[in-house]
Amino acid sequence: MPLEREHYGEAGAALKVRAKRNKTGAPYATNCPADVLAAWLSARGKAPGPLLWPINKAGRCMPRRMTDQAVLSMVRKPGEEAGVEKFSPHDLRPSFISDVLDAGAGAATVSGLAGRASITTTARYGWRGDHAKRRAAEMLHVPFGGP
Repeated sequence: MPLEREHYGEAGAALKVRAKRNKTGAPYATNCPADVLAAWLSARGKAPGPLLWPINKAGRCMPRRMTDQAVLSMVRKPGEEAGVEKFSPHDLRPSFISDVLDAGAGAATVSGLAGRASITTTARYGWRGDHAKRRAAEMLHVPFGGP
């Protein structure tokens, strides 16, 4: 389901996103994404229709839905610049899940954000690098009186 203007409210609001098999997710636009969306919506206006529009080479907003190919190009270009050979918009989802898990959110919370039906599916993305494992270990404080 494409994002529509009515799927987003004010800054910090949840986006209503349909995931696989018509499950819905509710990622929140906070911090920088909220600022970007606020700037976009002030230019876009409140008219119903697609939340995001393409912008032509002259810098004009085109009030129509972005094509799948346009989204793919927008995602692939920075990926290629970063040296990632194969990259698609779907790759952003597991990256989001891993990053939010690494930031300390629980699997159940992340599962809801991603529109997952099962925490087990979300937990597959729960691999952690050494830095994240060390941060997790540092969360537990065991008092030691010393000699």
